[in-house]
Amino acid sequence: MDASNYEEIVRRRQARRQAERARRRRKVSIIYMMLIVAVIAVAAAVYMFIGERSRQAGAGAGSQGGDSQQMGDGPMGAGDVQLSEGPSDGEEQTAGDGQVPGEGQTDEGQSEGQEGQTAEGQPIGTDGKEQNIFARFVTWLKSWWKGLFHPKERALTSDQTDPPSPESSEGKEPQTDPATIFIQGEGGTAQTGRDSRVVDMSTPEGRLTGLLAEADDLAAGYDYDKAIALLQDNEEFSGTEEVAAAIAGYEATCAGLVEQDITKIPHVFFHSIIMDTEKAFDGDTREKGYNQVMTTKSELDKILQEMYDRGYVLVRLHDMAHEEVDENGQVKMVRGKIMLPEGKKAVVMSQDDVCYYPYMDGDGFASRIVIGEDGKPTCEMKLDDGTTVTGEYDLVPILEAFIQEHPDFSYKGARAVIAFTGYEGILGYRTAASYKEKNPDYEADCEQAARVAQCLRDNGWELASHSWGHRNLGQIEFDKFKEDTDKWEAEVESLIGPTDIILYPFGAEIGDWHPYTMDNERYVYLHEVGFRYFCNVDSSQAWVQVGEDYLRQGRYNLDGYRMWQDIVVNQEGGSGRRVLGDFFNAEDVFDPARPTPVEWD
Repeated sequence: MDASNYEEIVRRRQARRQAERARRRRKVSIIYMMLIVAVIAVAAAVYMFIGERSRQAGAGAGSQGGDSQQMGDGPMGAGDVQLSEGPSDGEEQTAGDGQVPGEGQTDEGQSEGQEGQTAEGQPIGTDGKEQNIFARFVTWLKSWWKGLFHPKERALTSDQTDPPSPESSEGKEPQTDPATIFIQGEGGTAQTGRDSRVVDMSTPEGRLTGLLAEADDLAAGYDYDKAIALLQDNEEFSGTEEVAAAIAGYEATCAGLVEQDITKIPHVFFHSIIMDTEKAFDGDTREKGYNQVMTTKSELDKILQEMYDRGYVLVRLHDMAHEEVDENGQVKMVRGKIMLPEGKKAVVMSQDDVCYYPYMDGDGFASRIVIGEDGKPTCEMKLDDGTTVTGEYDLVPILEAFIQEHPDFSYKGARAVIAFTGYEGILGYRTAASYKEKNPDYEADCEQAARVAQCLRDNGWELASHSWGHRNLGQIEFDKFKEDTDKWEAEVESLIGPTDIILYPFGAEIGDWHPYTMDNERYVYLHEVGFRYFCNVDSSQAWVQVGEDYLRQGRYNLDGYRMWQDIVVNQEGGSGRRVLGDFFNAEDVFDPARPTPVEWD
């Protein structure tokens, strides 16, 4: 995320969060109004009953003596908490409304007479408290209704005011990551949320703000059940107005979710992203291949934005289907239940050959994936002067940054599938067995590659095989097929851990469109070593096949060749049908730096 657009990104995040909260509140307001009418009716009846009793009691007290205090003329009873109609000039807003807790002024609204005692120093009687019940209820109702549509005007009800933070007393803005709320308390520093604020966890306001921010993060990724459970299980705030309103909003949203048709979920994929088109398209022998199967940084940025604008949401292959044990003890592949808001559409994304082959050096690509200072995977890239820089230089960190800015582009933390060959190592580390003698850093490379692979998993990425030698697994001899599979298991899976996904090289299948059976020896062998998800390349349409013990899916290649075919669709020799039109218009995305025409070799 560039520093130059820091403030704009923060502003958009805050505006998006506030708009989402307002939408949720409006959606449940009708239900609340019906409940309020019922509550008011009951409260009115109770009030009339209490009033009648009070008048009777007052009449009785008046006949016994004239020294008793009139009901309703004294201050509030001891221990009563006055409910605010909204923050006054001196009250503090919650951090969820754009202000750092502790920066507001102290509340001066309490009058000296509100001590809960009569002039003689005695507590007010029970009758006085009863008469205040309805008045306090009406006051609370006003505050709640005002907060429903104007959340910025709500304030936490509290009988104490926190001192200003050191940052505010010095007149300085706290420096924070724009994607994170830093929560500071006696227990150290924690972080959650997506707005740029510092929250003091030693205060109730700070803890509630952090809790609501954590729940909002979950809900932004469509994990409403987990967000609700988080709030309900919190002993300190589960009964507060803010938590109740948040839960009601999530529940109302859940009621409108639409189940996705698993068989119609598309799958798009990329190869390595071209960061420097001048180097990639410099007329050498590799230019044509790059032009055919790679995607440029400019194109990727436009594709992600356009897919987001059209309502696409990333899901995992394991969200689409997963293994379960049935009542007979048999393991079966069961279709998943992906629930999204109306207008949203699930999509799987993947990237092939994330190995950064030696032939790519100096051609405008990243050189390897590393773990960034924030604990997330990012990329290194070598510059012409020999220095190495770290940043968003391939799909992994670019997509991660996009999701941080657009959390609703990811379903429950989903990212993309990352696929590796093994013959040159993985992730830019020379981990192939052939490098054991010629790479002086071989052991260190293997250790670091394993750590990066685990980091990818921890951050929502699925890992996959792309075969060891990038072989056409449907055509090579069966002995070579088994040898390649075994080498991938020994040299790659030993580093990244078990995986059950294979993305076929060249998109070449090991069978036709009919379901896999145990008569297919190649399927049997892949199944025996643990693969359950099989993806080819078929960009003609979204294609999914769920068998008893596997899932197959076709993929769309979002590369130079496929985009060029969409552009010339109506020209002589064109197919006459756009393939990528559901995702974006190729003319709007295609990088003018590409050599044209883009022809398949």
